[in-house]
Amino acid sequence: MIDLPASPEAFRDAVWEDVLPYYEALAAAPLDPPDTTVEPWLATWSRLDTLVGEAGTLAMIAYTGNTADTAAEQAYLRFSMEISPRLEEQQVRLARRLLDLGWSRPDLETTLRRFRTDIEIFREANVARFAQIEELSAGYQKISGGLSVDWDGEAKTIPQLQPYLKAAERAVRERAFRLGAQAYLAKRDELADIFDRMYALRVAVAREAGFADYQQYCFATKHRFDYTPSDTARFHEAVQQTVTPAVERLMAHRRQALGLDVLRPWDVSVDLGTSTPLKPFADVGTFVNRAQSIFTRVDPELGGQFGLMATEQLLDLESRPGKAPGGYCTDLAFRGRPFIFMNAVGVPDDVNTLVHEAGHCFHDFATHALPFTWQRRTGHEAAELASMSMELLAMPYLVQPDGYYAPEEARVAWLEHLEDVLGALVHIASVDAFQAWIYTDPAGADRDARDAKWLALRDQFERGVDWNGLEPERLARWYRQLHIFELPFYYIEYGIAQLGALQVFRNAVHDAGSAVAAYKRFLALGGTRPLPELYAAAGAKLIFDAEAMAELVAFTEERIEALRAGAEAPFRGVIPV
Repeated sequence: MIDLPASPEAFRDAVWEDVLPYYEALAAAPLDPPDTTVEPWLATWSRLDTLVGEAGTLAMIAYTGNTADTAAEQAYLRFSMEISPRLEEQQVRLARRLLDLGWSRPDLETTLRRFRTDIEIFREANVARFAQIEELSAGYQKISGGLSVDWDGEAKTIPQLQPYLKAAERAVRERAFRLGAQAYLAKRDELADIFDRMYALRVAVAREAGFADYQQYCFATKHRFDYTPSDTARFHEAVQQTVTPAVERLMAHRRQALGLDVLRPWDVSVDLGTSTPLKPFADVGTFVNRAQSIFTRVDPELGGQFGLMATEQLLDLESRPGKAPGGYCTDLAFRGRPFIFMNAVGVPDDVNTLVHEAGHCFHDFATHALPFTWQRRTGHEAAELASMSMELLAMPYLVQPDGYYAPEEARVAWLEHLEDVLGALVHIASVDAFQAWIYTDPAGADRDARDAKWLALRDQFERGVDWNGLEPERLARWYRQLHIFELPFYYIEYGIAQLGALQVFRNAVHDAGSAVAAYKRFLALGGTRPLPELYAAAGAKLIFDAEAMAELVAFTEERIEALRAGAEAPFRGVIPV
């Protein structure tokens, strides 16, 4: 139908004028009769999207890998500011043409529903605004990626402070905590300037599209068809009722175990039950090899997929100066391969991050068999179910000889992870409540009001830790949360998915083999079914209410108590370790 390039390399140095003719050709291609022309046309459109998309992804990988590289920055900005915003316009144009035909097929119903929504909310005037937001996001990455502190004469990135937060010496932990927070506080005004401009642009985007506020716009653009802002408000309330008290109990236990009168924020990461901080690996090679062994024990097919990524050098794992903070899995859509980016420094959280991102990878591998790129894309709620479920399914296999820890160390790591699950739900709820307030209350435009609201919300959600005199350091946490800057309202999905993952975990406690099989069936569905059906395939359901949430909190606390009492594995021995 249309002669496309053989690889994404053809678009590496492309400008928009190089890309547009291919979409123009699709817009003009004959689609009569639909029964014989539409599917080849869709296949061509899908292939074009993966070619251009992978070229842009490679530019992002290069830039986030070294934010000090000017050439990489320019290439990333060319894609994110000049090409990607205009691609959306072409997507809407082609989707409108498809829908006007009245053509459909059952496995594309979810895709067509997304297309209808995209057409309804698209406004040409917003294309330039999206480009400006992308430029501001790159500015945020550059600031955060360039942060470092002096540690005894040696420059350390913020991620490289993590091992010190686990030190047995309390003074070392406090010093690392304060230095990390102060690095962000020193840039507070610059970061607030960026957010002010992002906020104004996002409000303008929502108004242009006919929405009362940016939250409602985001629910539409994220295709949240199965829950509403009022459901997320119920989620916030349920977390306060059920999870916040549980975390307060965890903090009380931690304070007693550490023999402290008062628990401070630099006391929440140190391992309990061991005088020596856990060091799961000393080098990236060991990190990768043991991960492959763990995934193979979960399921041989998954282990083989991770091994393929290692062989094809699709892992950028170690922290280094100039590298953007955080971690992500992205999809090289044309070749059907995922890529993992993170900042490993040799702490247990690195293991959790790698296993989490690998869950996304397994999702990408499973969905690449679907015929069209849109079927392979899921909402974040399903994507995060894949990653968070893998964190829990892999837990029993973290023990040596194939895993990272000696048996007693593994018990410490299991405890830390389950405690972090509950702590994360509190953090997620407060972040989402914060964003809901920002974009629905006019005061969200004021930087000082935002800071005050953050502190108020953290007081509501986060109890058991004494922040007295540390209000500025507490503020630094939201400036460090890249989702608030770059991916607004992409956070409640973590909470929804965490509750789904706990259900998968609960299923695995009783029958691990069946739970993994259901997990893989869910992965293979991609985005072809509505969200509740995807969760049902995995053996879970969407939860927003306090009653159902309380059951999962009780289950998690029960597992924590069992591990404290000396249980040999988080699955009650169902899976041999």
